[in-house]
Amino acid sequence: MQDSPPRRIEFWFDFGSNYSYISAMRIAELAARNGVEVAWNPFLLGPIFKSFGWDTSPFVLQKEKGAYTWKDMARQCKKYGLPWRQPSSFPRAAVLPSRVALFAQGTPWHGEFCRRVFALNFAEDRDVHTPEAVTGILEQLGVPAAEVLQQAQSDAIKLRLRQQTEMAVARGVFGAPTFFAAGEMFWGNDRLEDALAHAAGTPPAGSV
Repeated sequence: MQDSPPRRIEFWFDFGSNYSYISAMRIAELAARNGVEVAWNPFLLGPIFKSFGWDTSPFVLQKEKGAYTWKDMARQCKKYGLPWRQPSSFPRAAVLPSRVALFAQGTPWHGEFCRRVFALNFAEDRDVHTPEAVTGILEQLGVPAAEVLQQAQSDAIKLRLRQQTEMAVARGVFGAPTFFAAGEMFWGNDRLEDALAHAAGTPPAGSV
């Protein structure tokens, strides 16, 4: 008898996305409880927003939505016991850590690297798009920082990140976080549990 294929969820995120921060800090533990593997997929929201005619986040373009979002973030982070500091610059550029995260796919330290980048942005209010910031995280993880940075800034990885964003568009992604599970797309941190339940083949919490 053949083993069944592993249950899997794709987590598509942008390091500048505040709600992606909450999902990034929750997904590993929740996925483990459901027996689901997590595929971390960095991409860039900027080109997607530009395709909508936006030059920045809708939380910036729409003042009322932005004011609500920061209050909601404080509530949500308190709910989940996550540190939170409203970023003084939003949305922050995050191309460099996105390239590193893409290069690191499949490594044991990939998820932890992503969590630390998010924490730097949304728990410590620090820039993440600098070699110094990324080097600091890699060194904390015991990873050869200079080598990783060199590889992550290669033409091949730059191309892969562009292709990754194009793939997100082709699959219908319009915001972050977005999850794909068993052929279905789920959008938003508030759909993480539903996406994991779908990946696991179990009824979502609260269903009858």
